[in-house]
Amino acid sequence: MLFQSLDDKKHCVGIYTNGRLVFDDNAEGLTQTWEYTHRIGASRNDIDYAALYCGSSLANVCPTHLIDDWKRVEGKLRAFLRSFIESKVDLDDHCFYELVPPKFLLEYCDIKNQISQWVFENFEKPKNYDFLVSLSKVIGEIEEQELNINPDGLKHLIHQPREREFWKQLKNKTQQIRYNVFGTRTGRLTTKKNSFPILTLNKDWRKIIEPSKDWIIELDFNAAELRTLLALNGHTQPQEDIHEWNIANIYNGTGSRSEAKKSIFAWLYNPESQDKRANKYYDRDAVQDKYFHGDKIINPFGREIDCDAKHALNYTIQSTTSDVVLRQMIKVFEFLKDKDSKVLFCLHDSVVLDMTSEECKKHLREIVEMFGNTQLGNYLVNIRVGKNYGEMNDAKVR
Repeated sequence: MLFQSLDDKKHCVGIYTNGRLVFDDNAEGLTQTWEYTHRIGASRNDIDYAALYCGSSLANVCPTHLIDDWKRVEGKLRAFLRSFIESKVDLDDHCFYELVPPKFLLEYCDIKNQISQWVFENFEKPKNYDFLVSLSKVIGEIEEQELNINPDGLKHLIHQPREREFWKQLKNKTQQIRYNVFGTRTGRLTTKKNSFPILTLNKDWRKIIEPSKDWIIELDFNAAELRTLLALNGHTQPQEDIHEWNIANIYNGTGSRSEAKKSIFAWLYNPESQDKRANKYYDRDAVQDKYFHGDKIINPFGREIDCDAKHALNYTIQSTTSDVVLRQMIKVFEFLKDKDSKVLFCLHDSVVLDMTSEECKKHLREIVEMFGNTQLGNYLVNIRVGKNYGEMNDAKVR
């Protein structure tokens, strides 16, 4: 049975189904909806999500026969949202369905149902659908968490206009990270408009993020994309810094680490660049031939991306690396579910944890091994530890 959630906040209970508004999230027979909401989906494994089938927005996927209806209700929605802004109504503090007329909710949700139904009838379930559901659940859990923000870390900078404005926002608003699963073509997460800007946060400002437990731990893959390319060529992962390994195995033991790093990336991302020594191990052509299918790539995890030959290699490497990172984040999240420590957020190729001292001593080695043990081989993991996210030190597990 199709339904739509009326809001996705923890304290807002309401759905639309069978032409009615029902203020009870325990309704039986709910099987299909537009997108995952943590309020309902966290405890359910029997719901299909149209947005995960199509990987697009309602507006972009809306069928021709519903476009006029969709534009009409979307226009009304925008008008309501503008009025909330002008009236300084914070939607984080109110349930959406309490602020708009029931007639609009019925109309809006009915169109969402019709678009959802059309998607289910016209799109195949993607090969990586189960992963997308698991990822939605993890980022839904992250969204429920408030970051422990100490804006005093910016006090010495508030004489500067940009820092002063950001400091004001921090003082007056709760901070949560809201990810978008489909923000990029290659699967890397982006953040939504009303999210804490973790992906674009100035490095000098990171110290405002403090643990709610005892320690912030960052797990980061060493040269993740190079390791992915090695794996796609069938090579075993080196258990040392990849750039030092490249010096020994590709550059005949000559040059510095920074020179080796610069050379390999200049070659990797420039299709016109030729380097026979690099191509001996990182065979770009073989990888492209294997995963590019004329008008799209299909990476080892079943993620499909429409593209031309020019972008095929980059999309293959980047999407595969993203899938590796996010799958490992899910594994760590599941491990920590019954513990006090938690996954705080994901940032590009790293996962950041908020851990108690006791669980750090007891479980960090196991977590690091779990994170590094990917489906493409054992990636080397860099570990950084700190009392805030801006002042972190390299660490090793014993």
